[in-house]
Amino acid sequence: MPPLLTELLRLCLVAMLAGVGYQFGSYIEAHSDVSARAIGVVLGAAIGYVVGGAVSRKTVRTIDNAEGALSQRSSEQLLAGVLGGMVGAVAAVGICWPLLLIRPQIVSLPIFAFAVIAVTFLGYRVGMAQREGLLALVSGRAGLNRPKPNAARDRVIDTSVAIDGRVLDVVRSGFLHGRILVIQPVLDELQGLADSGDDLKRARGRKGLDLLEALQRERGIDLEVISDQFPEVPEVDAKLVRVCLARDAALLTLDTPLAKSAGLAGCRVMNLHALALAVRPPVTAGDTVSVLLMKAGKEPGQAVGYLDDGTMVVAERARQLVGKEADVLVTSVLTTANGRMIFAKPRSSSNGEGPPLPMPRPGGRPS
Repeated sequence: MPPLLTELLRLCLVAMLAGVGYQFGSYIEAHSDVSARAIGVVLGAAIGYVVGGAVSRKTVRTIDNAEGALSQRSSEQLLAGVLGGMVGAVAAVGICWPLLLIRPQIVSLPIFAFAVIAVTFLGYRVGMAQREGLLALVSGRAGLNRPKPNAARDRVIDTSVAIDGRVLDVVRSGFLHGRILVIQPVLDELQGLADSGDDLKRARGRKGLDLLEALQRERGIDLEVISDQFPEVPEVDAKLVRVCLARDAALLTLDTPLAKSAGLAGCRVMNLHALALAVRPPVTAGDTVSVLLMKAGKEPGQAVGYLDDGTMVVAERARQLVGKEADVLVTSVLTTANGRMIFAKPRSSSNGEGPPLPMPRPGGRPS
């Protein structure tokens, strides 16, 4: 729709400048015998068409850039900013209206507009910075105070999450968004590791700093570094817990002992290690599963069956067991874009037993 928007904006400028030309022509006719209204309209429309194209395209590009910038802000940020801007605009009009009494108005109107725009933008910035308190105040007056879910809370990350790096994949998959807080002591820990003389520690520290930089560039993530609000607390883990309690935020961690202690202290905890355990494969290499082998596989000796969740199981050297339920030993699990595929072999062959021998008949001959 940008071409249509460009032409609509151009049409508005053509109409505006044609009107200006008409007024200018009327002024000339009032002071002379020249018929200048039609000429003024034509000249104004022509200037509007030429200038309007450039102005309209620049306006559309500005709108596109603004859309890109606003799409990186959460709905809470935008709402708080709009509320702050409205309060600033009302306050600016209430304070600066005496400027309109200054004459001439060609001087007072620009000063008034300048003051209103500046105070409105200040209100927008203050609303963005103090969005938690502003939205809490508005929701409290509207009777909307409800417990916030973890997804709506700010997240405070610890050093373990930054060093691990998997949180970036979680963000890019769409399961994590919003505001992420990094306290200065965590940043200092990562910087200390990055400057360490030990190669392993130095690599971990640099990886953590690179992760924070990557998160800062992600759309849908508002990464903010906050100062040490509790300098009297010596331990970084204790600082994290205090910040979460003070800001009603959730702790994002991979440190299970820290997650347990934070939970006991009353913090909301999002443990990425628990998430990894929740989405791990139902079986892993070395497990024994019972599966009904339903058909022969594509390769010689293969048999194919399915688990209860639909996962395909390919058993090697098991074609003689098609149509039967067999215990198979999982050798590997392959994860693809279409799901998981399990490769296995019969449990008996894994123990070196092979297929059972025929029972001998009386007389010494095998059956």
